[in-house]
Amino acid sequence: MINTGSTITETVMKTRCGEIRVEDLVSRFLDRIQKEDSTINSFISVLTDDALKRAKQLDSLPGYSRKEMPLFGIPIAIKDNICTAGIKTTCASKMLDSFIPPYNASVVDMLQNAGAVIIGKTNMDEFAMGSSTETSRFGITRNPKDKERIPGGSSGGSAAAVSANLVPAALGSDTGGSIRQPCSHCGVTGLKPTYGRVSRYGLIAFASSLDQIGPIATDVRDIGLLLETISQEDKHDSTCAGKQFINNPDIYNKDIRGMKIGLPEEYFGEGLSDQVRNSLMELVKKLDEAGAKTVSITLPNVQYAIAAYYIICTAEASSNLARYDGVKYGYRAPECDSLIDMYTETRSRGFGDEVKRRIMLGTYVLSSGYYDAYYLKAAKIRTLIADDFKNAFKECDVILSPVAPTAAFKLGEKTDDPLKMYLTDIYTVSANLTGIPGISIPCKTSDLPIGAQFMAPSWKEDTLLKAAFAAQTLSES
Repeated sequence: MINTGSTITETVMKTRCGEIRVEDLVSRFLDRIQKEDSTINSFISVLTDDALKRAKQLDSLPGYSRKEMPLFGIPIAIKDNICTAGIKTTCASKMLDSFIPPYNASVVDMLQNAGAVIIGKTNMDEFAMGSSTETSRFGITRNPKDKERIPGGSSGGSAAAVSANLVPAALGSDTGGSIRQPCSHCGVTGLKPTYGRVSRYGLIAFASSLDQIGPIATDVRDIGLLLETISQEDKHDSTCAGKQFINNPDIYNKDIRGMKIGLPEEYFGEGLSDQVRNSLMELVKKLDEAGAKTVSITLPNVQYAIAAYYIICTAEASSNLARYDGVKYGYRAPECDSLIDMYTETRSRGFGDEVKRRIMLGTYVLSSGYYDAYYLKAAKIRTLIADDFKNAFKECDVILSPVAPTAAFKLGEKTDDPLKMYLTDIYTVSANLTGIPGISIPCKTSDLPIGAQFMAPSWKEDTLLKAAFAAQTLSES
């Protein structure tokens, strides 16, 4: 078992030299999942036989092969909307509850080539549509820090699994905050990379211009190592820029003297709980004492971000989910009298309420007579928000903000009010609309976990991780 305070890199040093056998490491995590996950429900599938077989193969490798694998023997969980060859990939939906992909997502191949062991597929909101992991066909996931509260979503299973030490790292996907928000609620660290940094090949699409795969771990240094591994060039994905992140050790020297950190006026006003505000202000004080310079900035159009985001993401979801019609693959409603009946019944029974709500919203905003009024206007707002961030980054190196307005709320508290649920993404959606990278790190708090979000200009993950590592170190002191 990876000890508290040990990084993945430190553990890899022990697996490479044989101080820790990979089979023993994997077995310990599998045993922990078996004992603990019945009350958390962070996994949809646990790949016991495959993981142990893979561990034995790795243990048989010679030393020179081990040295070429930066994640040698590390167990990693994969969100269940990322394809795994020969292993069920469900998107937590009845529509795909028996779908077995014939290929791996590119990021899965990259992890395995780096020596990782895929240990399971994690629970999520159905088709990544949700902020609480309460819309899954496979039941709710509970927050390990308080099992009566949500873990966040849609990557709630991945964040909860890392938080409960069921796995040292996991992959999630982030469309509007779906990595950062659950990491904030579960007290772990998660990154949404620059759009195009990581291949989306094999990620089952929700909103293609917003989706991005990213890593979840407990330490910023592990995030950097994982990002370097999964950000390789991929010719299968035309949106992958092929700009691999280089995990330079200098990023983690904690020296942030002279770094300018922007505090957006719009993110610290009405709607932010005192608990979150106080935690962030305590962090700001520590950053100032460490030599950083905090400056006030303004993002005048960010007030429209939620509205623009939910128009764009539902429109893209409506288009992407049209493929699930009962003909090609996935669930098909039985005993239908006609082709139209089969389409209707398949989609009515195969999708959950939240997915159907978003498909209908997206179809509406793309329909004749409403495209200009809604979708086109949202696209223009998206450009204005991107310009706001470009202007802000002329005044600062990174931006610090809340991740969510409150700490994790109680299970069932917002399920009957979709608008309240959507507003929990108010601080995270802008990074997806603009394509910039964002990371959530835990703030020191005596109560429920609180996350701090750092954002940086596109392709500046080195600056982002530098600020985040210093802040995480200060929060833990």
